[in-house]
Amino acid sequence: MKLADCHNIEDFRALARQRLPGPVFHYIDGAADDELTKDRNTQAFADCDLVPDVLAGVEAIDMSVEVLGKRLSMPLFLSPTALQRLFHWEGERAVGRAASQFGTYFGISSLSTVSLEEIGASVSAPKMFQLYVHKDQGLNRALIQRAQESGFDALTLTVDTIVGGNRERCLRTGFTSPPRFTLGSVWEYATKPGWALDYLLRGKFSLPNLEGHLPEGSKVAMSVADYFTQMLDPTLDWARAAEIRKSWTGPFCLKGIMSVGDAQRAVDIGATAIMVSNHGGRQLDGSRAPFDQLAEIVDAVGDRIEVICDGGIRRGSHVLKALSVGAKACSGGRLYLYALAAAGEPGVVRSLAKLRAEIERDMRLMGVQRVDELSREKLRWR
Repeated sequence: MKLADCHNIEDFRALARQRLPGPVFHYIDGAADDELTKDRNTQAFADCDLVPDVLAGVEAIDMSVEVLGKRLSMPLFLSPTALQRLFHWEGERAVGRAASQFGTYFGISSLSTVSLEEIGASVSAPKMFQLYVHKDQGLNRALIQRAQESGFDALTLTVDTIVGGNRERCLRTGFTSPPRFTLGSVWEYATKPGWALDYLLRGKFSLPNLEGHLPEGSKVAMSVADYFTQMLDPTLDWARAAEIRKSWTGPFCLKGIMSVGDAQRAVDIGATAIMVSNHGGRQLDGSRAPFDQLAEIVDAVGDRIEVICDGGIRRGSHVLKALSVGAKACSGGRLYLYALAAAGEPGVVRSLAKLRAEIERDMRLMGVQRVDELSREKLRWR
């Protein structure tokens, strides 16, 4: 299979599986427990149908949206994800260049494999820094200050990771960051020589945002679930979130909001936006899908805060359904991580181009020229 054979996200997933060692692929692809929530994140869109209008005259399409203080050229952006150099040797550099081509937000994780300073200086796309609140308070302060000084446009606080999810695929494969080469796993890595040579010869793996504070995850091998449980602060609460909001001068987002009560509390602390998200099904299995919960949250707070639907997006039609419910934009991680693993920057560019083309074509077929013409009148639930 080649990049030219990839026409949708499932195709990129298949090519990523072909090119990655098993433990790395299953880290991207896997989720918590029985992975019911991960699967439901995408399945939820199938329970809702679009109702198109015809003869609408849709020669010109404007899919731009304003989110977190920036005008984006498309209503879909790239959620922050960790450890990208493990999926392709260029990691965040490749994804940042692709996001810049499409004029959309690029999310950077606290656990990125390229420094905040380099991303700030080299990426022209709108930039979102995602903060994990660690037990090390000096690290938290340093991360926020470095993101501010590096010119990041928005700060996103992830709120659903005070303990690691039960990621059983990672337990079975022994996936850690950095990879731990054991008798049980070395064969998996050896059977993907292209990946292995890139990993070994194209610069040392590191998590530069943690340097000087934590060796875990960068120099000391640890599973992501153990990292969350041992390194992140389980006492994180709304008072602390409010303090972090006050420390950031720009747009501020909370990622991992799933209840109306929490959405209202996000408004109360002055958040600019919330990402309705269950961390890709990687934390609490059995929780609601973002799209299932979206209408309830939009109805409660959509006139006071920007609501973003994060997770499960695989098609342009999924984006239109979320926008029709009332989301300001959509975001996702796996939709570009599969593509990054499959072919680096060309893969991410192709995946975004495919999704953008689907959104544009589907808007024409729906009979709308602008995303603000989408509403629940154009939806029917089964």
